[in-house]
Amino acid sequence: MPGTTTEPYLTELANGVHAYVQPDGGWCLSNAGFVSDGRTTLLVDTAATERRTRLLRDALLATGAPMPSYVVNTHHHGDHTYGNTLFAGEAEIVGHAACAKEQVAAGHQLHMIWPEVEYGEVPITPPTVTYEDRMDLQAGGTEVRLIHPGPAHTVGDTIVWLPEHRIVFTGDLVFNGGTPFVPFGSLSGSLRALGLLRALDAEIVVPGHGKVCDPGAYDVVEHYLHYVAALAAEGRAAGRTPLETARAADLGEFAELAESERLVANLHRAYAEMDGLPLGIPLDLVAVLTDMAAMNGGRIPACHA
Repeated sequence: MPGTTTEPYLTELANGVHAYVQPDGGWCLSNAGFVSDGRTTLLVDTAATERRTRLLRDALLATGAPMPSYVVNTHHHGDHTYGNTLFAGEAEIVGHAACAKEQVAAGHQLHMIWPEVEYGEVPITPPTVTYEDRMDLQAGGTEVRLIHPGPAHTVGDTIVWLPEHRIVFTGDLVFNGGTPFVPFGSLSGSLRALGLLRALDAEIVVPGHGKVCDPGAYDVVEHYLHYVAALAAEGRAAGRTPLETARAADLGEFAELAESERLVANLHRAYAEMDGLPLGIPLDLVAVLTDMAAMNGGRIPACHA
């Protein structure tokens, strides 16, 4: 596995189990993965553009795996789902019920945020098979458990757990090297989701963004979310807006995490929860994006796709 590559790459995690990593894991560069016995394939997530999803498909086929029978979406965001359409003819698209609903509601949200990106032909293709709490699938002889943790990164997250191999695909419940991002879900729910992930006792963690890692990555996410909660409580008590609180914050140990502008978006969610609003209730996306741009020198952060 290349250490400093900027090109997507496959890494085999166990017999028939691969992670597909897109460096540098920044905005719109998400991970995927697949499980295959050479006869049946289950794919976890796609990519943000037609071109990048074709690269994923080519890498999958180059291993000898057949086209997927299932594509599991870990959540609705376009960097994980826009490529669904390239597999929909042969695969069932699977996700949490809220994931399907949110994909339709969000539409081509990435196009609105980053209109300059060449997305290609990526019609919205939501899950056709949905579940509410848990669902079990088989990829060849491998058991694949889908677990909904409740509102966390989004309201429709799915953890993909391979108990035989002790491998977990977390989606964006975990960022490795990047700043966690919870404005579409719940800060407190994300902390609960980390507890659920820990209880699985995985040995290998495939995060939504960043390099494959071990469960030690949970600690960084958890510490950061507690930091956001404390910062929000202090800022709200002082009558400061999320943006004012973010601008005055000392990131300390979290300054090394990429996409630091996400702090203000996370504070918006923390404030909403302290106001007693339902977990996962939609925030004012324009206000969140405007504040993130302000934290990023007046510009929306660049999409790396």
